Amino acid sequence: MSARVSATASAIELINKLTAQYGPILFFQSGGCCEGSVPLCMPENEFHVSPSDVKVGELAGAKFYMGHSHFQFSEHTHTILDAVPGSSGSFSIDCGTGMAFITRGRLFTDEEWANLPPLETTN
Repeated sequence: MSARVSATASAIELINKLTAQYGPILFFQSGGCCEGSVPLCMPENEFHVSPSDVKVGELAGAKFYMGHSHFQFSEHTHTILDAVPGSSGSFSIDCGTGMAFITRGRLFTDEEWANLPPLETTN
């Protein structure tokens, strides 16, 4: 089965660090204003996903959601979470770590597209 989202070793390392510090975390990528389309990383108990948000996968135990409209725009794209040196937006808990979560994408191959898991919504 293909995955809709994956993570680099650097992202996994930062996820593990933040999970140890904050407990369970999640990612939300909206493609909206303020932080643009940068994935927000939040403690799971401090962020409430909406019924229309789409769970695209889990990375090192951290759920990864997209806003419905952003998902519609990028549903044919495999999302790759990375952590790079720099400063993230102030809304995300990676702010202040010296690292910033970013996403990259690539189109699914025909074979990957045919083997994607069913979508999960929050409702």
